[in-house]
Amino acid sequence: MNAALIDDLSEKMCAFLESGTVPERLFQADASLDVSMPTWRIQVCGLEELVRVRKDSHPWPGKVTNTRLDPTPNGFVLEFEERWAHDGQHWYCREMLRADVRDGQISKLTVYCTGDWDEARQQEFATRHRQS
Repeated sequence: MNAALIDDLSEKMCAFLESGTVPERLFQADASLDVSMPTWRIQVCGLEELVRVRKDSHPWPGKVTNTRLDPTPNGFVLEFEERWAHDGQHWYCREMLRADVRDGQISKLTVYCTGDWDEARQQEFATRHRQS
């Protein structure tokens, strides 16, 4: 897989996750999405449904930080963190996605999410982590 293409698509993916707006040539029109969360799973096909799922699950703008990017024979794996504000809280989640690429665009997206951590959960983790 072309390194420049992977860098471009991963940057576009982070921009999409932050804004909910799809950059040009990020997804195939028939792209599929499979998202696993701690207590549920969502599977959809088609660009409109993929965008709807993102906007329904994270309608608030935030910051996405790419923590690791690895090429695969058919695309890439991206590990990232998201932070956003909502209802007076600062939220956090960690995610990993696998993107399959066809003709220079993402055709299949598989996402694994820790779930959304409110400030209390983040503090609990920080406290336990310090004790380890």
